[in-house]
Amino acid sequence: MKTMSDTSEIIFSNYGIYDLGDNLELLLPNTLIKFQRISDNAFSYFRENSEGQIIEKIIPVKSNDIKIELAPIRPLNHPAKRTNYVFLKLDKEIHLGENSAASIFVHCPIEIGIFLIYGDNHEPLDWITCNPLNSRFSLYGSPDTGTLCKYAEVSLATDYNDSVSYVNGVMHIVIENTLSFAQTISKVIFPITDNNLYYKDSKSIVDGIKIIMKKRAAVNIAEIKPTLVDTEWTQAPAWDNSIDSVHHMEMTLE
Repeated sequence: MKTMSDTSEIIFSNYGIYDLGDNLELLLPNTLIKFQRISDNAFSYFRENSEGQIIEKIIPVKSNDIKIELAPIRPLNHPAKRTNYVFLKLDKEIHLGENSAASIFVHCPIEIGIFLIYGDNHEPLDWITCNPLNSRFSLYGSPDTGTLCKYAEVSLATDYNDSVSYVNGVMHIVIENTLSFAQTISKVIFPITDNNLYYKDSKSIVDGIKIIMKKRAAVNIAEIKPTLVDTEWTQAPAWDNSIDSVHHMEMTLE
């Protein structure tokens, strides 16, 4: 299999729905996926990455009209499913004066899901990450009561078309500082399970978030809520990877 150093010679598979006829091959960075019909009512599934790791499955089917969907999913499965929270460390700090606001786009890590389609049902089959070396955890808060998060150092993006194919989607973040003094934002921690993903060709978008910095009692907090994207891109099916149900969170300003 070719490695990342050979990507200039490779045409990778786009996101989308594919007919599962007799055989199907999908190629992603460092990953090869093959479906092969082995009988009238069964397929074999084969996945290999550039490190030689192989996953094989047998898929019984009841119909000849089978499709699969390749789509971006939330980055919560690698190296293990441990949390719903994402910790985005911004490469450039955002300085907000008193009673001011900012609107930014950032790169947000993604993973990729493979779904079997039976009629209107999307059944999760497998998932991959095309960026395993940068997939790690971080703890926000104290060792005893902190929040475990998927951690990523991310850069600002120009717009929704500025995603890094197969690795990052683009997220829109609106920040409002309602406090009577300036604040600097260098990180964002939030539960990503309420954020849908969308795709077009090899690009992806993640639903945004709105951050409101305000005072509650004697504590300065940042309230974070998800915001829906208004886009004509295809919405990806949901991967059921929730640990709990959290609709928003609050960060203590440091």
